[in-house]
Amino acid sequence: MSRRESFTRDRRYVGIHNDLHGGMTAMGGIIKDAWVFGLIPESETGEGWQLAQIQMLHDRVAAEWDKYGLLVRNLPPELGERHSRIHAEAIERARELGWEPGLDVDSDMGDSEGSVLPK
Repeated sequence: MSRRESFTRDRRYVGIHNDLHGGMTAMGGIIKDAWVFGLIPESETGEGWQLAQIQMLHDRVAAEWDKYGLLVRNLPPELGERHSRIHAEAIERARELGWEPGLDVDSDMGDSEGSVLPK
């Protein structure tokens, strides 16, 4: 395969560090936000998790975001600082792996030849 996929053939998550551009995907976002809220330790990458486990974590993350109106600016200082650190580190890692904001392609959305974004 020419690009990384978020899930293995048996539908297990590859883990945030093995995901496209170091986790700049919907699944990676769930993991990063779970780290922000302390729902899982930052050492947990989700590698080997089944889709149902990711969905349960998503639901817990969504419940946490709901407390803050889905806005980073509403996070208390400790969570806001953790969010900034985690996401800044992820962006830096993704750029080192060739990620360009807005040009990432999810495996379920096709490849870049079919992109609707201008080149």
